[in-house]
Amino acid sequence: MIKFLDLHAQYLSIKGDIDRAIADVIATSAFVGGAHVPAFERDFARWMRAPHCIGVGNGTDALEIAIEALQLPPGSEIIVPGNSFIASAEAVTRCGHRVVFADVDPESYTLSAESVRAKINAKTAALMPVHLYGHPCDMDALSLIAREHRLRIIEDCAQAHGAEYNGRRVGTIGDVGTFSFYPGKNLGAYGDAGAIVTDSEELATRMRMIANHGRIAKYDHEFEGRSSRLDGLQAAILGAKLRHVDRWTEHRIAIANHYLDHLQGIAGLVLPVRKNWARQVYHLFVVRTARRDELVAHLNARGIQTGIHYPIALPKLQAYASHGQASEDLFVNRSDVQLLSLPIGEHMTTADADEVEQAVWDFFAS
Repeated sequence: MIKFLDLHAQYLSIKGDIDRAIADVIATSAFVGGAHVPAFERDFARWMRAPHCIGVGNGTDALEIAIEALQLPPGSEIIVPGNSFIASAEAVTRCGHRVVFADVDPESYTLSAESVRAKINAKTAALMPVHLYGHPCDMDALSLIAREHRLRIIEDCAQAHGAEYNGRRVGTIGDVGTFSFYPGKNLGAYGDAGAIVTDSEELATRMRMIANHGRIAKYDHEFEGRSSRLDGLQAAILGAKLRHVDRWTEHRIAIANHYLDHLQGIAGLVLPVRKNWARQVYHLFVVRTARRDELVAHLNARGIQTGIHYPIALPKLQAYASHGQASEDLFVNRSDVQLLSLPIGEHMTTADADEVEQAVWDFFAS
């Protein structure tokens, strides 16, 4: 079996570091707060090359807190790509704003600047570039639009830990960058966790207060906030993993390059495109084929696990049926039945990649 994801193998590879981190939290009873949370915030901010990092409960909270902190006019419109996990969109509506879906680039599957331009109107207040699958959005094009129309930028980096656009870490280009540390991410906790980065001290202070009941001091609540904590156990685990994530990322890139080199030339299979301005960290390796479901069955029969990200484009979900955008001729509305994620990660060997590639070639040769 070639697993799509193998978190147990990852744990075994750094067992000593993880066990020591967990034991220290238990020994010091640092379950909420404690030394591990600020230590991880400091280390992650340094790794991100960002002045400020705020640890929160999960990636969805990170998005909602970031949007709330920007204090956009009530009922504003925020443009979100139609190809993403629902958290990108629901964070907008749960903050009292309207989500507007734009198309994605057919090569990188990230937010299309051309589509964004067509969606802007007087109510548009912000853009949400989602650096999907580990590939950065074209931030120069999107930043230009934002400057022209005085829009804020919320970068959703849930799948892009360490990805770079022209040498800059994604998450540090817009007003705020949000991260999920869901266990399956390139940097994942052992439960839910998230973080927000920004270069604005004012935004950082407000987001920290929102996440902590509207306060800085223990009982000095300046406004109503929420409880969204990065707990001590997750912070300690993330701190231990952070020391290994660069090595894991280089391995992901190597496996992706192996796929790209050895799957070239298959008629009916569209491979990811490597943009020269992007450091793609390959949270997922996504191919496209009109024979997606047949290929899934074939790979499964060969003992190869796969994933689909995402099987239903956001505008087509029942949750957004009232938006009236699903009928638009968006690329994403046509591509969701063709996208397939092949296994990738630090658990894979070159021999595993060879086996996946041979199985794919055999399928298209049949």
